[in-house]
Amino acid sequence: MSGILINNLFSSLREGEIAFEENFHLDVNPNFLDEKGRTWLQEIYEDLDGIGKNPLLEKLKFDLKINRTLLIFDFELSFNRYRLKSFRSELYDDFSFPFVESHKRLCRTYEKECMKAGLQARHWQGPTIATQCFGEAEEIGDLTGNGSPGWKLRAFNEAQVDLQSRIHGYKIFRISPYETIMTSGALRRLDQMLMSPTEEQRKVVLRWLLRKMEIEQDTEKQNQP
Repeated sequence: MSGILINNLFSSLREGEIAFEENFHLDVNPNFLDEKGRTWLQEIYEDLDGIGKNPLLEKLKFDLKINRTLLIFDFELSFNRYRLKSFRSELYDDFSFPFVESHKRLCRTYEKECMKAGLQARHWQGPTIATQCFGEAEEIGDLTGNGSPGWKLRAFNEAQVDLQSRIHGYKIFRISPYETIMTSGALRRLDQMLMSPTEEQRKVVLRWLLRKMEIEQDTEKQNQP
């Protein structure tokens, strides 16, 4: 389903004649990460019960890029107690990220949805590095004790993406299926709007997204016959 929602989001942008790059990859320059940044990441890692020194990402992936603005569409696996714990870092006090408060709320509200989506071994246990970094997983679905190393690794990596994107000179926005948009006098969830959107719904989503990302639309161009 995530692929359908993202592709329909791309379609809204294309129909609005918005220049963007989809599936943008950013190579990380390790020299950009100063001592303060390394300390933040290590503290987040240890707060998630990480073992030893934290592993640093070398490449970041984003759903789309418009100029120096990056967008990630977060789905169910991003909303759980581990991601919520990562938001306690001073990183999120020193940098202003527009999505933090809403994502904190979603982490508290939608962990059950994360549980439904994240019980496969590849999510719960994660890749080999997840066990190396966060220890052995509890039984699938058991969040007591050591819980899920796969979920922990995802939470840590998402915090890395937040920090690295900013120190590389980009502004990052995260959205979720749970976003709500006012249309025709009623609130509708973003996933409902994007599952099989009408032309009008695509326009509504486009206007909402551009406002959210603080991107000006060329209205003069849009009004040309």
